[in-house]
Amino acid sequence: MTHLSPAKINLFLHVISKRADGYHNLQTIFQLLDYGDKISFNYRKDGQINRIYGNEDIPQDKDLILLSANALKEISGTKDGVDIGVIKNIPTGSGLGGGSSNAATVLIALNDLWSLKLSKSELLKIGQTLGSDVPIFISGHSSWAEGTGEILTPISLPKYFYLIVSIDKYISTQEIFTHKALTMSPVQRKMSGFSSVSNPHNDCLDAAIQLEGEIEEALTHLDSTEKHHGIARMTGSGCCVFVAFEKEKDALIANEKLPSKWSGFVAKAIDKSPLYNWDVAKW
Repeated sequence: MTHLSPAKINLFLHVISKRADGYHNLQTIFQLLDYGDKISFNYRKDGQINRIYGNEDIPQDKDLILLSANALKEISGTKDGVDIGVIKNIPTGSGLGGGSSNAATVLIALNDLWSLKLSKSELLKIGQTLGSDVPIFISGHSSWAEGTGEILTPISLPKYFYLIVSIDKYISTQEIFTHKALTMSPVQRKMSGFSSVSNPHNDCLDAAIQLEGEIEEALTHLDSTEKHHGIARMTGSGCCVFVAFEKEKDALIANEKLPSKWSGFVAKAIDKSPLYNWDVAKW
């Protein structure tokens, strides 16, 4: 079987507080996109879990695809195995959730392939141990998110076309969240009173720009594009930036005019992931 592993963007990101466990409480809106990686699965009856292609630049002991498969195998006690291959389209370390999406897709697919019949809540518990963005991809619906990203309220959002731009640089999440320029938004908002354009600030932005100034250059360029909607923003802890368009053709024209030193793609907002209806058991 082959599944699409979708990307996400953060329409805003507010850092509320630092927790005792070292993580941060956040408020954000996760917007899923109709763009992503493709992951293929082939059943093995000998119990082995192998990565047969893709992610060659990631050590196997750090690859979330393999980490999630092995975690599920250990927790479930299954004797089944799998060969996994991935075609990567989502830039690595971009703030688009590629690794977390891959982990969630593996959990969902192997729950089916190995006939484990684990519930969504059980997979969410496993997903939280792998990364704070994994739960949004297991839930499979664009959402208002709180906590570390695990408290999710599904929402429907405008179906904009987004031009996503990568400056082809990488900043680690740890670098961002330990940087002196990280800002905080300690006043918690309620979803009912929040407009996605009322305060689209990303509290990681100042730190990211100090670490990689080209982010600011890319945002300025996107704000200069014709017929875009709202302001350009950075997603997650960076480095990808994006801007919205109401018409796909306008987004495509803006993509064609990008400076050659950057790469971009156009994706449409979606409410539900392709794997949204995966769950085979109750919560």
